[in-house]
Amino acid sequence: MNDRRYIIQTALIVALGGFLMGFDASVISGVVGFIETQFDLSKIELGWSVSSLTLTATLAMMVAGPLSDRYGRKKILFIAAVLYAISAIASALAPNFLALVIARMIGGFGVGASLIIAPMYIAEISPPKMRGQMVSFNQLNIVIGISVAFFTNYLILQLGQSDAGWAQSLKFGEHNWRWMLGLETLPAILYFFCLFLVPNSPRWLIMKGREDEAHPIMARASGAESATQEIAEIKQSIQADQKKESVPFAELFKPAMKLVITIGVVVAILQQITGINSVFFYAPMIFEQSGIGTDASFVQAILVGLINLVFTLLAIGLIDRIGRKPLLVFGLSGIVVSMAVLALGFYSATYTLSSEAIAGLPEAVPVEQLASLEGQEYRGDLAYKAALVEALGEDVVTEHESPLISSAISMNPMLILFGILGFVACFAVSLGPVMWVLFSELFPNRIRGLAISFVGLINSGVSFIVQLVFPWELANLGSAVTFLIYGAFAAVGLVFIIWVLPETKGKSLEELEDILVKKKVEA
Repeated sequence: MNDRRYIIQTALIVALGGFLMGFDASVISGVVGFIETQFDLSKIELGWSVSSLTLTATLAMMVAGPLSDRYGRKKILFIAAVLYAISAIASALAPNFLALVIARMIGGFGVGASLIIAPMYIAEISPPKMRGQMVSFNQLNIVIGISVAFFTNYLILQLGQSDAGWAQSLKFGEHNWRWMLGLETLPAILYFFCLFLVPNSPRWLIMKGREDEAHPIMARASGAESATQEIAEIKQSIQADQKKESVPFAELFKPAMKLVITIGVVVAILQQITGINSVFFYAPMIFEQSGIGTDASFVQAILVGLINLVFTLLAIGLIDRIGRKPLLVFGLSGIVVSMAVLALGFYSATYTLSSEAIAGLPEAVPVEQLASLEGQEYRGDLAYKAALVEALGEDVVTEHESPLISSAISMNPMLILFGILGFVACFAVSLGPVMWVLFSELFPNRIRGLAISFVGLINSGVSFIVQLVFPWELANLGSAVTFLIYGAFAAVGLVFIIWVLPETKGKSLEELEDILVKKKVEA
């Protein structure tokens, strides 16, 4: 009989890597507004401070698998924990923009390693009947990490405004963004020491000929009766893998693979180009554009994390019941509507600085320079910001953008909140989890590993570009056009999903191969 508690405990410990990944990726959302002014960043530099993590995470994903085959899954997870801690400390202490980017890139290596190795380890130690649930712990922890990052960012912001002596002595107000980034050190250290409580992967031990060490681990995980049989099956699988010839990259582009690779590439691009990481990594910045102020924008960012968590759980419960395609059609339809709401909300906004509004601006703003703007109505954020820059200078506008917008804007901020939350909910119930399920089902056995690596690389590349250019888009295209572009991509993707993607629910991998590959051969 297997030790269910032992399996769950081990999976939860390893899945802390997913928590750290989600936290590390999203904590930057609360930081961008502060580092932009402190380091006097251009919009592309600001985007680079966010997207640099994704760049090194992509590189780590490419090498983490082979390294774990050589040195073991557990050792790579130890290294990931150390990288997370180093990144958190170095980010918090960064004296300049370059040092911050380097620190973030170090964390990216940890993100890429844990993204690949944590679910791999959990799958290898879990018995078949528990494997799906145990592996889902990692995805769930990623979502929880995102939510916790939004919450701790808000908490540190509030502590910075507190009159409590201990909060002032720790300088939460003066060093708020440094505390936001440095806080990750605590779960990273916890992860490092908790990893001592988990064993080596039994499959890896068998790969290295250490069956005597693997047997007691598998006996505890799967039961004594099953352990011997599973070890024999693993050895047989490893021997079969060793006999297989490596699949050449050109195999992906043979005529027979055209349909399946096209679906994989389109879904990989679609998941990121609809803007999900713009929301996760820049949520407070987006909400500030609606004029609600800094504090409220951080509160609403917490709602983004909670909605993401709730609808990810809903997707896990629905994906095998109603199927992949219905979830994608529903989710993409909702994304199109949500982006239309956002575009309309920002397009209809007007900006007017009254004498009362000018008088209420922070003392650091040279209000006498705003006399030429008083009483004038500006349609759209670009026109208003251009007038502000001409009157005050770009540095002053960047530093005080939130009060300058909130004092002049006329719009319904709840429209923006509903649009963002609707988008996150629709993404979390569709493109978020469904993409990886589709990748595990679409590709024929002989090219599955290579194909998933290929489309995964495309997915990460698009994610990097989206994160990099988002601040530039807001500054040069405006909020309305930026979200309209995301909605247009979602609309094109929706048409593709409806007309091209087959339903994969309930079909064997062999049936899917017949539908997606052999049909194209006959054509």
